[in-house]
Amino acid sequence: MRDDYDLIIVGGGLSGGSLALALQSSGLRIALLEAITEQQRVTSPAGDRALALSYGSVEILAKLGLWAGAEQHATAITNIHISDRGHFGKTRLSAKRERVPVLGYVITARALENEIADALVASPVDLICPARLIGLKAGPDKVCVSLKRGEESLTATASLLVGADGGNSSVRKLLGIEQEITDYCQTAIITTVKPEIDPVGMAYERFTSYGPLAFLPTRERCCSVVWTQTSENAQSIAGLNEIEFVNQLQKIFGYRLGDLVMAGPRVSFPLRLIRARGMTADRCVLVGNAVHQLHPVAGQGFNLGLRDVAILAEKLIDCACAGEDIGSKKLLDQYSVSRRKDHDAVARFTDGLVRLFSNEWGPVSWARNAGLIGLDCFPLGKRVLARHAMGLSGRRPRLGVETN
Repeated sequence: MRDDYDLIIVGGGLSGGSLALALQSSGLRIALLEAITEQQRVTSPAGDRALALSYGSVEILAKLGLWAGAEQHATAITNIHISDRGHFGKTRLSAKRERVPVLGYVITARALENEIADALVASPVDLICPARLIGLKAGPDKVCVSLKRGEESLTATASLLVGADGGNSSVRKLLGIEQEITDYCQTAIITTVKPEIDPVGMAYERFTSYGPLAFLPTRERCCSVVWTQTSENAQSIAGLNEIEFVNQLQKIFGYRLGDLVMAGPRVSFPLRLIRARGMTADRCVLVGNAVHQLHPVAGQGFNLGLRDVAILAEKLIDCACAGEDIGSKKLLDQYSVSRRKDHDAVARFTDGLVRLFSNEWGPVSWARNAGLIGLDCFPLGKRVLARHAMGLSGRRPRLGVETN
């Protein structure tokens, strides 16, 4: 470890690791700080969670050199079936209709983390692991950070500090950036089931009065399940044995895939919309879950964070090539403005879906089902929804777009 860098990234997970790899050929001196050991990472239950990768995210991962290895661990989504339980409204999205090979993929977080970890070992990035950030102070030209590596206290400086350290971000806390929190009073129950009928690339999003239920196709003919319930109901469901749990799940989902059997453990977590009141401070910037945490409906969280990484990398590379200060207020303001629109749009989209489909008032129920039926009948509306789901509705970062 040296004591002076151009860029220090706090958090070596999906967002932080991706950013380091995006910048590894930029000529910038980069340090990546991670609090947990490699052994802790590979054994963490968090690695078992399924990520829904949009088509746009796969483009970015391919540019980073990660997709060639990750694809063998991923399952393609070629069709999406959207329905409202107890009502006739439904719509279907198809990769064939959108003239793309797939709408997206499903992959475990660990499989993608492994690809990132292997690539980082072969990169020029300084990996400081395990080590914790315990303090920071921004000056006019540098930001100074205090680290703890075991019993050893260290200090380092950089032109820019990036907080990519997740929802419990130490960078955000040290900067004193507050959060806006919307509690949905819902809990997500996560598990894996093996259906009687192979889903063959079909993902299901089924809305219920208690919250959405998602079935995502995974390897070995299984489905990753994200079952949203009210917090009160979730407590009761947690006490069910395996047979009772599957019966309740089958009742909600139906028999589109035949009989279901459990194929993995159950975990649960509360659902909230959390957004930092700011994403930048003097010589510091937040990305990924450090700045936004969304409801899992439509699987937008990781994809939004990866776009954060791609846009920031794009701006830092341009700035470095021009010989300018990568930690300047001008650059950070430009980044903040460029990301705000995307953050707002995705937060409104996911929050609106949760509220719209959890409302059983007659006129609202009728209107949303008419909307689903309309989407299924009118190609233009369906195309807009599909491009949004694929992460192609806004400006695509140069990092994710093939050039001649």
